[in-house]
Parts: sequence; structure tokens; C-alpha cells
Amino acid sequence: QICLSLVKLLFYLAHSPLGSIVLLDFQPRQFVMVDGNLKVTDMDDASTEELSCKEDNDCTLDFPTKSFPLKCSVVGKCEGINEKKNLFNAYRYFFTYLLPHSAPPALQPFLSDILNATGDLRYGINETLEAFEKVLHLYKSGLYLQKRPLHLKDYISLKGFRTPEGEDYKCWPSYSHLGCLLSVHSAEEAAAICNSQSQCQSFVVTQRRTWTGRPLALFRSSLTDLLPDANAVVYIKRSASSGERL
Repeated sequence: QICLSLVKLLFYLAHSPLGSIVLLDFQPRQFVMVDGNLKVTDMDDASTEELSCKEDNDCTLDFPTKSFPLKCSVVGKCEGINEKKNLFNAYRYFFTYLLPHSAPPALQPFLSDILNATGDLRYGINETLEAFEKVLHLYKSGLYLQKRPLHLKDYISLKGFRTPEGEDYKCWPSYSHLGCLLSVHSAEEAAAICNSQSQCQSFVVTQRRTWTGRPLALFRSSLTDLLPDANAVVYIKRSASSGERL
């Protein structure tokens, strides 16, 4: 969410009515999340000026660990230098820390492609936004789950109950520090996740939603303290559903 919001912001800056805007003091502390959108807190160090040049050799974009040769345009400006500077700063301050950990395994190769392409400045802001929106579509639609074996058949559904959100085993990247609360596309994906975790014995797909509209599923290691809830369903591993537990 943070990276996509940042890319949308940089897309606007690259195509603003004032021209391409560069953020000269590009640091994480210069941004804040407001209602799920990333915003710049200080525009004092923003500029529409693009580096003047006489030849291509005048247009090297330098960073501490990398340099990129750019073209000198016919009007004597380094082509796209503001856009590319913003994008590489987004890569080194945000993408490298957030993208490797923020998607299901099936989508991680797509994010790795974005990471590598922006790190080498092979993508401009238009291509980067398009790539992010493709990943978001796959994520929200559940298309990345195709051709997977069915796991929900390994579970018994108990309607009218839910499990409490008390302290239990931890997982990454959980939405709760008390236990394992993950975003899922469906009960089928939740079953696949539960099967992959040795501690998991049951799960509930809750009514809570993430910013993409996906529900949150709570995974539990035991079946104690089932609570009545007319709108909920507890899914219990068949191997765990002995008469004593139920």
C-alpha cells in the first residue's frame, strides 16, 4: 500500500501542470500516510528545474552506490532526470525495504521484477505504475491462486461460532501482535495457509477487511473457547476434530 501510493504520487509529480517535479530532500521522514495515501509533508525542497546540458556526458545521475548516464535533449536539458531521481530514491528508501516482504509467495516474482527494474532505472514512472497496478489486480482478484490443490476439503466447518483473538502462535506478516492474523482472498487460501503452518489447527475468516477489500483470517493452534457468532464459521482441521475437542 505504501509503495503503490508513493508511485502514484511520483506519477503525478512527473506529469504535473508545472512540469516534472523533483523532491530534492527525498527521505522517509518527508512523507506521511493520510487516509491510506502517502503525502509529502514539506515541498520547500521541490523543484521543476531540470539539469542543463550541452552533451550526454553532462547528464550523469549520481547516487552513493550507482551512476546512470542520461541523454541531453535538443533543448539542452537532461531528459527525465527529475523523474528518474525520484524513482531511484523511491527504490532505495522504500522498495528495497518493503517489497520483498509484502506479498504472497506467488506474487513475489512480480515485485522482484519491479525492484530490479527500478533499481537499474530500466522502468520509468509510467511502467512502474503499470506494473504495480498489475500486481494489485492479481492480488485483489485472487488470480494468483489458480492451479493450486484444494485444501478446504481437509477441514470441517462449524457455523455460528468464532475463535477469540487472544494470544496464540505468531506468524509473519500478522496484522495482530497477539497471534496470526493474515489477509486472504478466500477460505480456500486460508486453508492452504493453515496447512502450511504446523501449529495451526483451525481458522476463522473474519468480517474485517484490509485496504484492498480482502478479509482477514485468524489462525489458531487450539479449539478452546469457541464463541457464538451467527455470522461466523470456524474451519477445523479434520485431524484435530476429535470428539473431545468438539
